[in-house]
Amino acid sequence: SSGSTAHRLYDSVRGPHKALFSTTTLAEFTESGWGLDSFDSDGFTLLHDNTNKLYFNQTGQNYVAWNWLAGGSASSNDDGSVTSSVSANTKAGFSIVNFQGTGSVITVGHGLSSTPDFIILKSRDISSSQWGTYHSGLGATKSTYLNSSNLAATNSVFFNNTEPTDSVFTIGTWSDMNTSSKDTIAYCFHSVEGYSKFGSYTANDSSDGPFVYLGFRPAFILI
Repeated sequence: SSGSTAHRLYDSVRGPHKALFSTTTLAEFTESGWGLDSFDSDGFTLLHDNTNKLYFNQTGQNYVAWNWLAGGSASSNDDGSVTSSVSANTKAGFSIVNFQGTGSVITVGHGLSSTPDFIILKSRDISSSQWGTYHSGLGATKSTYLNSSNLAATNSVFFNNTEPTDSVFTIGTWSDMNTSSKDTIAYCFHSVEGYSKFGSYTANDSSDGPFVYLGFRPAFILI
């Protein structure tokens, strides 16, 4: 937005009208009369929002949206120790996963055909939970937070020091993401040759900075 609107994340597993805010720790918020109205075959539909002036359809404002195609309606996945609801696009290396915590170490089926390189997680029910991430460049002992500028934190409760596999990822006794009877949403990605790439680089503090080879011209870069 050209105004001060916070980032909103929506997905087809949770459904329209269900917003999460990636700049805050707030729990999922159900919108009524504004925000995203539907996911469509050729885009998406927004409701009029010139009255609330809180969301994404104000007169005269400019907005940007990033969109990933998953696999349609969610299906049940029993690959892990808990049952997850998954919408997966295996060709594009992207899946949306909903699961319920237990408070003990769990494994969660992600529905992809390769090991995830990047996972973004957020509790739908806990208003103080961070936006945790797994990244293959950091490994399963560390996490960074989308909603924070802090350095990567190290703790075994994040992913139980266990790397994901081609069928599941592991969540330790991390109360933000694994509280009994609380739902968590996860967005999982893996590299696809010629399409997407996940990795890390070492900076050199020079105008001739590090060269990062992808094998394609990117349209979206997140650092």
